[in-house]
Amino acid sequence: MNTIESLEWRYACKKFDPTKKLTDSQVETLKNAFNLTPTSFGLQPVKLIIIKDQELKDKIFAHSFFQEQVTTCSHLLVICIDTVVDEKTIDNYFDYEKKVRGTTEEVVGQFRAQLKEMYNHKSKEAIEQSSIYQTYIILGNLMTVCAVEGIDNCPLEGFIPSKIDEILNLKEKNLKSVLMLPVGFRTKDDVMYGMKKVRKPLQDIIIEM
Repeated sequence: MNTIESLEWRYACKKFDPTKKLTDSQVETLKNAFNLTPTSFGLQPVKLIIIKDQELKDKIFAHSFFQEQVTTCSHLLVICIDTVVDEKTIDNYFDYEKKVRGTTEEVVGQFRAQLKEMYNHKSKEAIEQSSIYQTYIILGNLMTVCAVEGIDNCPLEGFIPSKIDEILNLKEKNLKSVLMLPVGFRTKDDVMYGMKKVRKPLQDIIIEM
């Protein structure tokens, strides 16, 4: 399939075949897709938790409004934000950039200082909101990669973050859960299986100037 055919093929899978699992190679592709998604200033204030343990998925199911995708999926992806984004975060980024690119402080120093000043003037709430916005970019990229790779998925906001954070001990890791993406392979008794995709005609949704 080409890209558009892949996007036509995907839909928000409501029920996965629990007997079909992603290969290690497919999981690795999703890991790299997550890591390669662009983030503001390249700071990557996010983490991805990949859950394949059924007992853990069952615990999360009870706090995600009993959505069947959570228990039947092959792997449950939980997209999280860092609760601490500060000068140390910025220093770690630029120090790593210097290591990877072989650049010098003379090259990155001014930008490093500008980012520190910017973040020092932001409230904790503003920084957190900025990180949350970036998780949606990540979600969209993962969904597209899944479509191209022939992996079914269903984006979920419908869960109780505080309960998921508790189950996964995220507070201890300075993380908060924002979005979930169950991934796996559709089953033919999924209510959405075989249904035509409903989208507006292009002329009703695209404005060209």
